[in-house]
Amino acid sequence: MSFGFLGIQFGFALQNANVSRIFETLGAKVEEIPILWIAAPVTGLIIQPIIGHMSDNTWNRLGRRRPYFLTGAILASLALLIMPNSPTLWVAAGMLWIMDASINISMEPFRAFVGDMLPSEQRTRGFAMQSFFIGTGAVVASALPYILTNWFGIANTAPEGQIPPSVKYSFYLGAVAFFSAVIWTVLRTKEYSPEELRMHAEAEGHAAVETHGEEIPDPAATGKAFLRRSILWMAAGLLFSLLLYYLQKNPGIINDYHLQSELYIFSFGITIFGIMTLISGLLIKNGMTSNGVAVVMHDMFKMPKTMKQLAVVQFFTWFALFAMWIYTTAAVTKHIFGTSDPTSELFNKGADWVGVCFALYSGFAAVMAFLLPVLARKTSRKFTHMISLVAGGLGLISIYFIKDHYLLLFSMVGVGLAWASILSMPYAILTGSLPAHKMGTYMGIFNFFIVIPQILAASILGFITRDLFGGEAIYALVLGGISLFVAAIMVMFVQDKDDVKQP
Repeated sequence: MSFGFLGIQFGFALQNANVSRIFETLGAKVEEIPILWIAAPVTGLIIQPIIGHMSDNTWNRLGRRRPYFLTGAILASLALLIMPNSPTLWVAAGMLWIMDASINISMEPFRAFVGDMLPSEQRTRGFAMQSFFIGTGAVVASALPYILTNWFGIANTAPEGQIPPSVKYSFYLGAVAFFSAVIWTVLRTKEYSPEELRMHAEAEGHAAVETHGEEIPDPAATGKAFLRRSILWMAAGLLFSLLLYYLQKNPGIINDYHLQSELYIFSFGITIFGIMTLISGLLIKNGMTSNGVAVVMHDMFKMPKTMKQLAVVQFFTWFALFAMWIYTTAAVTKHIFGTSDPTSELFNKGADWVGVCFALYSGFAAVMAFLLPVLARKTSRKFTHMISLVAGGLGLISIYFIKDHYLLLFSMVGVGLAWASILSMPYAILTGSLPAHKMGTYMGIFNFFIVIPQILAASILGFITRDLFGGEAIYALVLGGISLFVAAIMVMFVQDKDDVKQP
């Protein structure tokens, strides 16, 4: 069931370890990198709940989730082939958008797949197995440029404005790995029918609810409530935009900081959310209660308590991860290797070493994936996740104090422990609180609290790094470590409905 994640993580790991490098090679400044990465979280915000809702209501000869595995694999593999051949910065940014959308089409149903197929007592192990394959795939994918250069002699430098051959060939190999692993899962698994899923849901104490039909009770009252909310959200977004415009015209008020270009993304996002709430309210009020947009928005406002609590944890967790992914290359090459010139051999050596570091934390995560369920059984899933997040925070902050690049490997051990837990514990806790017939929808909604902090990071990290940190990317990693500490505190307030101490 989880082998396909090996391929999915090939795509994500190549993206995370190399896209900032590609952007800098094509002329991006360090403070512009977060805004260029905005495609990834925005795509997930849009794609995952839609795909989740669609897969909840799909049943054909390939099954319920597998049609989406296959579609995403084909599109993502094509994107991986094209990405490293981007001739200009804007083309690379566009390809990131397409690639991330394609990966999301495959990834979201995989999360719901485990929830569908396993009883509650096996889900911790099921998501741990996903963590293992994610870690294993990321080890190889993250280190590919380093391996190709140091083991096979493929050049890791190129003329100005061109992507090094080692990066290009890594993406080509990633495309093959992505498609091959996902097609294996598609061909080698079968899914429970809707009737079987209802039987399993009843056995676990969930109500057997049809996936089609009346989705939203009392449409008139719900529609009115949505319309009231939409006015508040749209007003907040527009007022925030007007404030940013005023500050743009009067920069002396904020000591000449240039906030507007990044923060408009956040203000527009608030406005768009208000518009989506308005559309949902109109649909619901007019009786269109099975419409996908209306259902997703309604279910988001009716999230189970456990999901709301986990949302706060996810927010601080993924803000930290996004800071790490977009700034580790810039931080390591400048803070440790002493250069910001993407055409220099030293810069590319540092960038390759970042790939090795990412491979190490992914590999350690793969190993810890089998040990974390043991720790969770002896303590609790919440305590296990808290300890792991603290280790990740210490790992990120420690990079500031390191001058020898080999010592970065010790920092990555802490990050790897956090990564193993992030990929399994929140989902294992979450699935026990979700209705079986809406597993895909809620998994997609849960992704909101992964991508919203990433959008926020893309909105403010460029400004913070440029104007508050003086262009020193290393401080963005320190901020990420602090964010993981906050997430570790918040996880202890989460209600875990399924006691992990089961045989």
